[in-house]
Amino acid sequence: MRGLINILVIWIPFPKLRRRVRTFLSHIMINYFAERTVRKDFIKNLKLFRKVPGCFEFKRFEKPVVSIIVPVYNQYEYTKKCLWSILQNTNDVEYEVILADDCSTDKTAEIANFIKNIRVIKTPKNMRFLLNCNNAAKYANGKYLVFLNNDTQVMKDWLRPLVNLIESDDNIGLVGAMLLYPDFTLQEAGGIIYPDATGCNYGRNDMPWHSQYNYVKDVDYISGAAIMLRRDTWETLGGFDTQFVPAYYEDTDLAFRIRNDLGMRVVYQPLSQVVHFEGKSNGTDLTSGQKQYQVVNAEKFYNKWKKVLAQDHCWPDDVFLGRDRGKGRKVLLFIDELILTYDNDCGSRASFQYLDFFRRHGLNVKYMCKYRRPRDYHKTTIEQMGIEIVDGDDLFDKHLEEWFVDNGKYVDYVYLNRPDVADWCLDLLRKYTNAKIIFQGHDLHHVRMQRETKFNSSHKLKREVQRMENVEKRILPQMDVVTYFSEKEIELIKDMNLDVRVLDTLPLYMFPRDSGARYDAKARKDIMFIGGYNHTPNVDAATWLLTEIMPLVWEKNKDIKLHLVGSNMPMSVIKLCTDNPNVIVDGFLTDDELNGLYAKVKMSVIPLRFGAGIKGKIIEAIYNKIPVITTSIGAEGIPAGPEFLGVCDDAVGLADKIVSMYVDDEKLQKISDASSKFIDDNFAESAALNKFKQWMDIN
Repeated sequence: MRGLINILVIWIPFPKLRRRVRTFLSHIMINYFAERTVRKDFIKNLKLFRKVPGCFEFKRFEKPVVSIIVPVYNQYEYTKKCLWSILQNTNDVEYEVILADDCSTDKTAEIANFIKNIRVIKTPKNMRFLLNCNNAAKYANGKYLVFLNNDTQVMKDWLRPLVNLIESDDNIGLVGAMLLYPDFTLQEAGGIIYPDATGCNYGRNDMPWHSQYNYVKDVDYISGAAIMLRRDTWETLGGFDTQFVPAYYEDTDLAFRIRNDLGMRVVYQPLSQVVHFEGKSNGTDLTSGQKQYQVVNAEKFYNKWKKVLAQDHCWPDDVFLGRDRGKGRKVLLFIDELILTYDNDCGSRASFQYLDFFRRHGLNVKYMCKYRRPRDYHKTTIEQMGIEIVDGDDLFDKHLEEWFVDNGKYVDYVYLNRPDVADWCLDLLRKYTNAKIIFQGHDLHHVRMQRETKFNSSHKLKREVQRMENVEKRILPQMDVVTYFSEKEIELIKDMNLDVRVLDTLPLYMFPRDSGARYDAKARKDIMFIGGYNHTPNVDAATWLLTEIMPLVWEKNKDIKLHLVGSNMPMSVIKLCTDNPNVIVDGFLTDDELNGLYAKVKMSVIPLRFGAGIKGKIIEAIYNKIPVITTSIGAEGIPAGPEFLGVCDDAVGLADKIVSMYVDDEKLQKISDASSKFIDDNFAESAALNKFKQWMDIN
């Protein structure tokens, strides 16, 4: 897609206009293909249920993890399609199906003759919805109970995300799915209850792929058409409250009891999607039949919970807070160019850790991207952490400004880390928010670029150095808090004589006390270089390592093998490895694969000739107890760096260090053994928490 867009815009003579048109086309095509792909999968899934076999059979599990309880009264065709969808789309969780038949008079009464290995629990008389559910749950064997309406069809892989979410936190008491209409519009992305006990299904009739509906979040309630809770939680509460017999508000009351009586969370899971044919069971007329109890029970619910409603719930005008139980929580807005590729580069990994840090310490984190990109696992991971992603675009300033007009008043803190992004959004932030703006710089960009000019004297780079210096000088004095990961950056800013407030440092990474790694120098071999190759200093370092340093190493020790690790490795580097048996090109590795490599290699070599800021790849190696050889640029900003690292700035000296340290097992073991204390002293979460408590209201 990117190649096609470049062909379309290459004929535009003006660079600025060309960039804007390219961005516009990217925005349109990303939205189009995102909608087309999701809708296509949705339609394909529903087609599976147009022709359902007359007879089918479920697999029987001796110890089911989940008991899926489907309450029914007649509506045989809907029930059959619901069960067929469960059978087709539930493949990775052991479960049982309990059909709670409330004295059906149609073919449902004989359903066990057509659908095998389901448990049919028949009531002695028509008990109606609430009591039918309470009765059927007594027969469940699973650790978790799922209540699923019979007028639903579950989508592919719907159950595993619910199980994963409820198991991720012992304090989660209830989880529920995204509910969709058969026409693919959204029915509910979690429910909101207002102080008068009325409410809304958030997102109703909107498109389900929008970001505000696709992050894990605490909610007031989740409609009982598709909910999961622990069986012991259900038994502690005694099931649905019988004062709401026969139906309506029993699911909302259950959520309130879990939250207020048990102190547990009620959480929405967008990865679990269920189509709900709303109204097929009880109709839609509020004045007749079972549906009339929706009005009656609303009054009962209000009388039961009016104090909680007045204290903890928002009115419709504050839907920004109400949709994820944000009343009383401080909002932090993190703004970046794109979604963090946290497993590709050190800067993204550091920002990713800080987003998680803010979330865990009580802030309601929103993540605004200047540019939109198609959904991938990076985006999904962040949303599954409970962080809403707001996709922006620099060609849609009006839309972006509208977002700030509507929501800027709720933003308490803004967290920035890129000079160009800060320059882009500062006017909007100052105009529409009263937020404290924190700039967490990874390095001084113009200093890094200036150092690169020693190896690249192009006029384009020199112009970029000047532009970036102007940007950094312009934005830094406008921040409420400026913090960097390295003392060196603080010193450089002070030398620039800028009027910058609250200069301080933070740990680049926040690690647990011990990585659990075990280092035995005698049992290890090989060395490694790691770096994201979208970053020019890493390309230069890898090239220098392969062309000048390692040939000298191999002259003295032919047994040393070099692993090259990192994403987006250019052909210029790959070609240098061709036909060299001593170089192993690993390329991009997952976290698990990288940890496996860290558990095998003897040393990490990071020969950076230019750059700025503290280097995450070095800290990560030390955390994994790997001795490191680097340059003074690589060691810059690292506490006790020169003493703790092998440091040299010329190819001959680096080669000699690699050769001599590689065989000095006693020295390597001593460095490795000191790693844990070094990390604990300098890269613990407590240091960051103490700093942020000075600047913001954080737990």
